[in-house]
Order: sequence, then C-alpha cells, then structure tokens
Amino acid sequence: MAEAAELEVGDRTVRISSPDRVYFPARGETKLDLARYYLAVGDGIVRALRERPCMLHRFPDGVAGQKVHQKRVPAGAPPWLQTVRVHFPRYGRHADELCVTELASVLWAVQMSTVEFHPWNSRRADTEQPDEWRIDLDPMPRCGFGTVRRVAGVVHELLGELGATGWPKTSGGAGLHVYVRIEPRWGFADVRRAAHAFALEVERRAPDLVTTTWWRKDRDPAKLFVDYNQNTRDHTIASAYSVRGVPEATVSTPISWDEVADVDPREFTIATVPARFARLGDLHAGIDEHAYPLDTLLAWADRDGLD
Repeated sequence: MAEAAELEVGDRTVRISSPDRVYFPARGETKLDLARYYLAVGDGIVRALRERPCMLHRFPDGVAGQKVHQKRVPAGAPPWLQTVRVHFPRYGRHADELCVTELASVLWAVQMSTVEFHPWNSRRADTEQPDEWRIDLDPMPRCGFGTVRRVAGVVHELLGELGATGWPKTSGGAGLHVYVRIEPRWGFADVRRAAHAFALEVERRAPDLVTTTWWRKDRDPAKLFVDYNQNTRDHTIASAYSVRGVPEATVSTPISWDEVADVDPREFTIATVPARFARLGDLHAGIDEHAYPLDTLLAWADRDGLD
C-alpha cells in the first residue's frame, strides 16, 4: 500500500491514507482519484452541499464492499470541521452531521471513505424549513430512459407555467432529478404536499408514462414514478456532483434543459466530469437566485385533498 498522500485544499492540508486502494473496480480508479475528482469540481460540490446537514455514504473497502450510512461526524474530526445538529423526535435522539462550508471538509469526508454525499433540502440556519424542492424522476424496471426524457419535458413545461425555475441533473443512475429553490416559509409536510400535487399534475398530463402510486409493488413496471416522497424530512438523495457508489464511478451531473433530449447519464463519470466542469463551469451556479413560493401548489394540494 502506498504512503499517504497530502492534498492542499485552500489553506488546509488534507491527508489521504491508502491512496492507491481501488474504489471503482469496473474502471480501476482509486481513493486518490476520487479525492482529485472532488478537487476538480470543488465550487460545484460545495455549492450543492453548503450549510446543509449531510449524510455520508462510506465505502471503506471500495464500492464492491460494504456501504456504511453515516449521519454522525465521528470523534477525532479536525477542529475546523463544521457540523449541524439535527433531531430525530421519533427516536428521541440527535446527530451532529457534517455541514460543508469549504472544500476541505469534502476532502476530509473522502479520507473517511465517503463516496456519496446526501444533503438535506434545508440549511442549518433552520433545518425545519426546507429551501429546496426535489423532483425525482424514478423509472421503474421496464421504463426506458426515453420515457425519462419525455417526462422531463412535461416537468419543464409545467414549471414554466408555474413561474418556477428548475435545475436538472442526472441521478448517476437511471433517472433524472430536478431541483427548485423555494422560499423557506414551510415545513417538510407542506413541501411534500406541494411536491405530491405537482406529481399528480404531471401524471394527469402524461398518464400513459407516469405513476404516482405509493406502493412499489402496485406500480406499473413500465412507467416512471415521480417520487414526491424525497421531500420528506430526513429523506436525502445524492447531491449535484456526487459520485455514486457503483463500479462505473458515475456522477450525478448538472445538465441544461437543452441537453435532456440527448443526454446519456452513463457518460458522466469521475474521469469525464472534471473536463466538462472546466469547460462549462457549474450549470447550477445560479440556483440560489430563483426562490419559488409554494402557494399555488399548496392550493392544488388542498383541491386534491392531500394530507
């Protein structure tokens, strides 16, 4: 095993132990390759995670090994690392989760064998007031990516009618995500109700393609599920620029709406996204400039009797 590597990250130095450990067996990239990827997309990953409680998906032996879901920052973390305390009323517990404020904290997480970053859709100023609505286009097993593209078009059209700005990205898997900044005036229950009302309207407009059926076993396997439940408290999905814990090292990558018709998510990996980022910059750079009020969607939720 090679000696530890030291990476300069701003005015900090982050040590990466076991740098030559292979993390992605289909491609051969190592822990050090993963760290260098996050350095290359630094502005983007920090923007996606900034000030949010963040669950870490760790793979101590690479993605072919066991995955560890970690909420709590462990003892022994560097004193400069920022955290945010979140409460779990159902269990009467709390957790001090990673709260990214600088790129060095992302690299610290990689040193701790983190591959995926799963932030909350609220920030530490008030963790109970989400500022992000997440539209998860989740294809069922017999639903092809062509359907994902068509439904994304419906989503884009409907957002335009509402006056909301959507920011699409690949999921790093088979689907697409669209994020919408919202005014942080509502709790998780209302944000979920609004997301449910939107999903129902997408289903009305594309009934042959879309399902909002709650139980997976009851869904048509050839349809796309608009997963409004991703807006529930403590439900998280991989952030923009997060690598996914799969052998191919795919990345959840911001795209433009113009790219949706031709995009192939498999092309976005830790080997290809850095050059794309250097060429295009962060396609989500303006996301905080457009906050949408949920009043219309909540009126739809009342109309549809959503609780």
